[in-house]
Amino acid sequence: MSRAASGAPRIRHYVAGGAEHGGGIGRLVGYILSSRSTGFDHRVVDTRGPRLSILRSPAHLVHAMSVLVADSLRGHPTLHHFHIAGRGSTVRKLVLGHWARLLRAPYVLHLHDYDYAQDLARRSRWQRHRLRSLFQNAERVIVLGHRDRETVNRALGVPAERIALLRNCVPDPGPRVPGGSATVEIIFLGQLGPRKGVPELFAALSDPLMAGGNWHATLAGDGSVETYRADAESLGLSSQVHLTGWVDADEAARLRARADILVLPSHAEGFAMAVLEGLAQGLAVVTTPVGAQGEVLVDGETCLLVPPGDCEALARALARLVADPDLRARLGKAGRALFLSRFDIEGYARAFEELLADHLHAAAPVPRSA
Repeated sequence: MSRAASGAPRIRHYVAGGAEHGGGIGRLVGYILSSRSTGFDHRVVDTRGPRLSILRSPAHLVHAMSVLVADSLRGHPTLHHFHIAGRGSTVRKLVLGHWARLLRAPYVLHLHDYDYAQDLARRSRWQRHRLRSLFQNAERVIVLGHRDRETVNRALGVPAERIALLRNCVPDPGPRVPGGSATVEIIFLGQLGPRKGVPELFAALSDPLMAGGNWHATLAGDGSVETYRADAESLGLSSQVHLTGWVDADEAARLRARADILVLPSHAEGFAMAVLEGLAQGLAVVTTPVGAQGEVLVDGETCLLVPPGDCEALARALARLVADPDLRARLGKAGRALFLSRFDIEGYARAFEELLADHLHAAAPVPRSA
């Protein structure tokens, strides 16, 4: 729950996994709740539970539906904020959106998917019809970048004036304190798998360009951890590459504070929270120009950009940063300046609430008899 005064208008965030186990979406919502700028009562509803509790997912969805009913009966001004991605997230939001319309409960959709146009293309005609209704009946649709805005407008028929572009943001960890270690620390934060470019990252770390360099890499995230540990051993990287498995927000912050380089060679993203957190920390960031990242980041100025799937380019970028402390410092300083100018969570929270204020103050439903 946020720090807003009792009786303040309420925004309920519906997130698979909640703030703790909801990946980048959950982290964003958690950051909104902890913001000092919020004037509304933000609350989180877990629509799925942790990934490992998939059998309990229907119970979480039923609970979310019951929350909608309870809010409708209470009559407290409440705006239901559905955070949506592809795959199972879309199915759950179809259910919740239909339920909200039956209850005449206002809702907003916040699209976070790494390639929603592709997800739509795989769905049947009747599913696309239902999705058009879901999106068109939302009070507003929030997107992360121009690509998603075009998808929502053209493929889902939402008028341009009801689409808002609001890029992800993160809290300010404060100015970076340079480490005293001579070893260059590389960090990866994300789910271990092909979409995040982990196979290419292993290929780059084992490239001859990285041989002999004084570096150490920490890969933190869930996914195929044991498989990649075996890969590290087979590639002779066991002494330089450490896989932690899943870490909580506090441990991730400690890892960033000790790092020099953040790498995320994803094949697809909306706008990766890990990249923003690296910029905020003042790290030298190596990533790919996918999703909204390509709309904001500038190669050689605020980060190093490499083509998705290009192991050689990734190895060159990492080797260049390991060998050049001045380049690391320059990119880190420029990346942090970009963060401070555009991506701090306090400014985001104010913009977010200003965007939704008119809908929220008009969201008091008529109390219904049981």
